[in-house]
Formats: sequence, C-alpha cells, structure tokens
Amino acid sequence: MCGIAGIVGLDGRPVPRLEQCLRAADRMIAHRGPDGHGLWINERQCVGLLHRRLAIIDLTESGHQPMTAPNGTVITYNGEIYNYIELRDELKAHWDFRSTSDTEVILAAYERWGDTCVDHLRGMFAFAIWDEKRQRLFCARDRFGIKPFYYADLGGRLYFASEAKVLLPFLPDIATDSEALAEYLTFQYTIGDKTLFKHVYQLAPGHLLVAERGGFNVRRYWDVRYEIDYSHTPAYFETRLRELVNDSVAVHLRSDVPVGAYISGGVDSSLMARLAAGADAQNRHGFHGRFTDYSGYDESRYAELAAAQSGIDLHVRDITARDFRDKLQDVIWHLDFPVAGPGSFPQFMVSELAAQSVKVVLGGQGGDEEFGGYARYLIAYFEQCIKAAIEGTYKSGNYVVTIESIVPNLGLLREYKPMMREFWREGLFDSLDARYFRLIDRSSDMAQEVDWNSLDKERVFSAFKAIFNNRENVAHEAYFDKMTHFDFKCLLPALLQVEDRMSMAHGLESRVPFLDHPLVEFAATIPADVKFGGGNSKHLLKKAFAADLPEEIVNRRDKMGFPVPLKEWFQNELRDFVGDMFGSNAARHRPFMNADAVLANFDKAGQFSRKTWGLLSLEVWHRTFHDQAAEIRAASAAAGG
Repeated sequence: MCGIAGIVGLDGRPVPRLEQCLRAADRMIAHRGPDGHGLWINERQCVGLLHRRLAIIDLTESGHQPMTAPNGTVITYNGEIYNYIELRDELKAHWDFRSTSDTEVILAAYERWGDTCVDHLRGMFAFAIWDEKRQRLFCARDRFGIKPFYYADLGGRLYFASEAKVLLPFLPDIATDSEALAEYLTFQYTIGDKTLFKHVYQLAPGHLLVAERGGFNVRRYWDVRYEIDYSHTPAYFETRLRELVNDSVAVHLRSDVPVGAYISGGVDSSLMARLAAGADAQNRHGFHGRFTDYSGYDESRYAELAAAQSGIDLHVRDITARDFRDKLQDVIWHLDFPVAGPGSFPQFMVSELAAQSVKVVLGGQGGDEEFGGYARYLIAYFEQCIKAAIEGTYKSGNYVVTIESIVPNLGLLREYKPMMREFWREGLFDSLDARYFRLIDRSSDMAQEVDWNSLDKERVFSAFKAIFNNRENVAHEAYFDKMTHFDFKCLLPALLQVEDRMSMAHGLESRVPFLDHPLVEFAATIPADVKFGGGNSKHLLKKAFAADLPEEIVNRRDKMGFPVPLKEWFQNELRDFVGDMFGSNAARHRPFMNADAVLANFDKAGQFSRKTWGLLSLEVWHRTFHDQAAEIRAASAAAGG
C-alpha cells in the first residue's frame, strides 16, 4: 500500500523540470508512504515515476520502488496482490526473482503475459509500468476501484497520481467540472470518469490506460455480469459462499505485519474481524468509533459483543462535535473532493486510532452491494409488492418477495419513514429506473439551495438510466439485481474512495475481503430470492455465517451504517460554526449555491438528511482548493514545477 505519481511526455520530448515536479508531488502524498520514497527518470527526461512506500510485504530494501526489471521495465505500484505466492511459483521458471515482494510479481507477470497480466492478479492495485523497449506506459486499476488512479492530459503530457490534489499545480486553472458537480449534488458522488476538478479524470475500476507516443487510450478489462444460476439449491449457495469468504479472508491476511479490523457492530465488519482473529492470535485488534453525546448513535454495545466473542482487544474512540469542527478540513483535504455521506469523518477518526496499533486493517465494504444490505432495497420492493399484488403479477418471476413474506421485515423501515415519505410524495408505480432514481436522489430537498439552472439534471438522469438498464450487466428484469448492480458500479467506488483516503491519511492500509473477484463473480450468479429472501437484508450471508456471529448482531434491525449526530450538533454545539461557514462572503458568491437559503432552511432538514452535510463539505472543498488555488500553484512553482 503506497502512493504513486508520474509524468510522461506523449511527444517523446523532455519534460521541463521533471525531477522538481515529481518532488513537489512527493511532498503532497508523503502521508501515503511514511516508510520510504523513490524517483526514477529515464535518460531522455521524457518519463518520470514516483513512489511513496508503506512497507507491508517484503520489508527489506529489495521491495523498494520504483522497481526496475533486468529488461529495463520499471513499475510504480500501490496495492496488494494477494495471490502473489501462487503467481511467483508459476512464473519462477520464466523470471529470476530478486525479492519476495508482490511488486516484482507484477513485473514478471507483465513480461510473461503483457497487457493480460491483469487477468491473473487477485487483489487491489493501481500501477504504472514504463516499458522501455516499446516506449509505452501501461497503467491498470483493480476491478472494483479499491485503489485510486487519477490522470490529466495537459499539453501533450500525461500526469497521473494516487490522489487528485497532486495534479492541481499542473492544471491550467483549478476549476469545477459542472457535469461532475451535477452528479455530486444528485447522488453525493460522481458516476463516470469525471471528477469535481475540471481536467482531472479517474481511471474507472476494471480499466487499463495505455500511453504511447502521440496519445493514450483507455479500455475495460473486467466487468461484473449477473448471469443467474437457477440450477442449484439455496444450500449449495450457502456452502459455496462460506468457502469463498473464508478463502478470501485467508489470502487477505497475507502480511509481514499484524492485521487488525474495523468493527462497526454490523454483520460485515464483525464477520471480517471474527475470521481474522480465528486465523491468528496476532490479528486480535479491533477498532470502533462511537458518539455518546446524543441517544441513538452509540453502537459500541454491538462492537463489544463481536469483540468479546472473538477474543479481540477492542480499541474505542469517543468522537465529539469538537473533533468534527477541528478535523473537517483535514477530511476534505485527504478526500480530494467531497464524496458519499458523513461517514468519512468518523472513518478518519477511527483510522487515526487504528494507526496507533497496526499498519493493516480489514473492513466490511462490499457486503451491502453484493448481498442487499441497504434499507432502500426493502422500500423499493415494498412498493413493487403492492403493485404486483394489485395486478396479480408477483408470481411472474420478476419479484423476489411477495407482499405476504415482506410484512415481517417491514419493522426494519421504522427509522426510514422520512425517506419513505419523500419517496411516495410524487406518485406511485412508475418505471423501475425512475423509482430507484428517486430513492437515491439526494437533491430533492435542495430546490432553493442550489441553482439548478446552471446544472444539467436531465443529463444526470440519462447517465443513471444507461447504467441501471444496461442489459449486458443485468440481462433479466429482477429489480434487486438492477439496484445492487447500480450501487456496485457507482456508489461502491465512492465508498472505497473514503476507505482508501481516510486510512492512508494516517499511513494505514485498509483491506476489503468481500471484494475478491472470485467471490464477487459468484455472488452475481446467486438468484435474488436466495440473497434477499423475504426482503430480509443480507439473508444468505447471515444464514451462512450465523454460527460465527452473536445472535444479537445477526438479528438486529436498527443498523444504519455509521450514523453521525449532525442534526443535533448543527442545532447546538456547531450552530455558530455552520452559520459562519455559510454566512461568509465567499460562500455567498459561489456560482451554484444560495447560502442564504441554506441558512433559512437549516432547521428543516431531517435527522438523517444529507443536505447540510453535502453542501457544507462542498463549501469546505471550495475553501480548501479553489480559494487557495494561488497558494497551491505557488508551492509547485517554488519547487520548480
């Protein structure tokens, strides 16, 4: 786990001040690699690669990067290849290994298989390989987007880095991309390759980028497809699921340093912690953040249950309003731009806690998208069940649950009544894509706060529909698969951005065993009524691992992610903080936002509304990067960039 960056002159000519530019980038991502750093520049000064190291596998100097192969090929790489031991055995007849690192395994795989080397890699990765013989740059990002890769094509030069902020000093200007902003305000994440920074793009999950003289191209090498297996029984899927999850955790525990685990108190993180602790006694460190100032936000009781069952030493951090005020700008700086919900803030705090004890942690990201863990799936099905019961069509095969079977699970929706009220405010029984869009649209209560005349909301809906209705990924009409597929392709990368940035802010590696491609590909074959039986959240996963978890966690009906008492804080301890933020002269002159309307409607936001969070973090982002654009560019100039 590390940080990478690089510059390539696509015209083959020397890049002015190449070394100075890379050293400026080095300072901006130093937090990602506290254990070492390195530069490599080719003789013609047209290519330069940078690496910051967080040593996890092969702690010796032989694992130093950028790493050069005997044939002159050079790599800078961020991530972990979990099957590196098996690949090493397979490749040793073709390669004389000089280290025990997974980095060298990628070099050997590229030499053996070329661009298709990525098909052999099992893990999380973002890397760039300079092929000296072919005079080309080969870059790849893992299948799910666990590791980041940003790039910018500027004046015949390609810049890339693990974090978007590294590219800012080289841009013609630091400006907001209006299309990405419309997506962010709608979903609180973007759904394409654009970022909130104009000119800066993200290499999409499962994609390659190849740069050669004259330009570059991007192409997909992997995708998830829901090809449903109707030939096996639920018992088969349960057994196979246990095998694949256990196998994934086993390889994710490969490390030359101890491994800990986040424990939120839900099924996913508790299961990861349980399996890790059972594999090795050195892996018995758990980390949890709690809010105790207001009732309804403290989930530490469940984390303590999970830790006690597995003999885990649970480290707990109490998180306060003062922490939010003091750390919000740090959170946004490390995120590069606001994304997803307020969970990034407690994730930042818990990662800081974990980094005091371990260098690697396991997390539960991916379980909700793979196995149906979001309450909105139940809300959507509730409506569809009513429609199907009225029309007599629920036995047609397109519905996972019946109105009779879903009723016992509706108690899960008690805390989501405000969402349901908004969902049904404008009609019922529309097309599936329009209904799901309404469920995930975070902008429905921002009509006065946001100037939508300057943003293209229709384009956002069209982009959403293209993904939601893509029959290459979901060939049949199961609503469940359509919903989970969209979240897997669009929401999950945003959550993984949070996972990566908040951990790496403290030099901590976060691993996510649910996102192992054999497991993901298997999960995509499971019939929806097996995964989501009776409308029961993560039905199959809970059934498969019920014996490994406390019964109270398996059967709890009040899990809401990582809830933060923002409404209470904003009405009390942080009221002046928010008022000063939106009442500032800078906030009143943002081209997209009506700060007066934000303050006027401040008390109308519901308990779990993300409106104030979304706009507040966007304002902090503008202050951090746009308002400081001159300073960012000056820092680069001082370094010679």
